[in-house]
Amino acid sequence: MGNKSLPGVTVQSGAQIGVSHSDSSSPPEIGEGSVVRSGTIIYDDVVAGESFNTGHHALVREHSTLGDNVLVGTQAVIDGQTTVGHNVSMQTGVYVPTNTEIGSSVFLGPNATLLNDMYPVRTAEELVGPTLEDGVSVGANATVLPDVTVGEGAFVAAGAVVTEDLPPETMAAGVPATHRPLSETLDAENDI
Repeated sequence: MGNKSLPGVTVQSGAQIGVSHSDSSSPPEIGEGSVVRSGTIIYDDVVAGESFNTGHHALVREHSTLGDNVLVGTQAVIDGQTTVGHNVSMQTGVYVPTNTEIGSSVFLGPNATLLNDMYPVRTAEELVGPTLEDGVSVGANATVLPDVTVGEGAFVAAGAVVTEDLPPETMAAGVPATHRPLSETLDAENDI
């Protein structure tokens, strides 16, 4: 464990880069132009592209792959074995569980929560996170349940609980979320 020398990467004091999770783990790879802020922990076997940025006290667990221009905000958690595309913004307090797939140009608002276990501690189920396709926006405090696919360009409103697949270019709002057409204002690409 410790701070590895990463050319072209700014690592602030108090960040931990390269936390071992097994005897055979390999140091993380982080692209040039990246900034890892204090309190952040990045495990071995993480690959992050260029211009990767974290807020303070973010956590990225092993076997996660993140594209270029990805922000993992303050106190956001990626619990490992996750794939994230390019130009993704995860705001403060976002939770991403293992076995999740996130496309490119995706926005996750503050405290958005993705889940991978339908019946926590009740049964031994396979952990399957959601899939967020390209261009998805998830509002603050929204929750997306396990094994749900949020289609390309879809929009999840703040506080919504998405319990079933959301078709592309559709909005989910409410608890449980109902589907409706995107308004003209929201029918646009994410600019991240």
